[in-house]
Amino acid sequence: MSYPTTWQPPRFFTNPYVRYGVILGVLGYFLLSFLTLDADWQRTLKGIPRAIDIFQRMFPPNFSRWEILVRGVLESVQMALAASFFGMIIAIPVGICAANNLVPKPIYYIGRAFLGISRTFHSIIIAIFFVKIFGFGPLAGVLTLIVDSFSFIGKMVAEDIENMKPGKLEAIRATGASFPKLLIYAVLPPVLPRYIGVSIYRLDANIRHSTVVGIVGAGGIGQTLAASFSRYDYGFSLAILMTIVSLVFLGEFFSNWIRAKLR
Repeated sequence: MSYPTTWQPPRFFTNPYVRYGVILGVLGYFLLSFLTLDADWQRTLKGIPRAIDIFQRMFPPNFSRWEILVRGVLESVQMALAASFFGMIIAIPVGICAANNLVPKPIYYIGRAFLGISRTFHSIIIAIFFVKIFGFGPLAGVLTLIVDSFSFIGKMVAEDIENMKPGKLEAIRATGASFPKLLIYAVLPPVLPRYIGVSIYRLDANIRHSTVVGIVGAGGIGQTLAASFSRYDYGFSLAILMTIVSLVFLGEFFSNWIRAKLR
């Protein structure tokens, strides 16, 4: 009888019949889903010449209206900065209320429900909702990004607090410290670096998302892009797309620079 000479991690399904059955079931499900899409392939093939025509009409990019580009970019950056700032602030109490080891159960359930509801809907759906309430413009975009920011950062804060070692919390509580002192001396030191890193990442994400929510009328350079496509001004559309790519790259470099300074 031969024994294995190398260690292999245990398989999720130890029974080979069950393992291969699950694989076949998953493949069959994907095949069935693909066949039931009811896609019109003839219409899809007819769209290829239209796509080629659009790309041909995009060149060369039209930067003649650079004032509109600059105004849209500045609006997107302002939306991202404002949303990140307010989202970081709101995320702190929300994350604390959603930490199971820090607050009573009723407050915990309320905090978790609030985070769950705010994370349920996509940012485009939230942007459409705010556009219907406040009308077209950057206010709807800022509110949308604020919801995205505090729900994301708040969840990270809550999970970091819950992953803390219980000994430190119990030691601070045993001294009779008040709840604010418990936050300052037990929670703040281990959670703060992660909180700053996640907030910087969220700022980078908000710069990207600010160009997307504008497509539904929530301000920023995305709204300018949607207007150019509706006017079939494809040369200007390409200029906007190139500007958006440059903006995202600048946001990435900026976030990397801040993280390097904070190390």
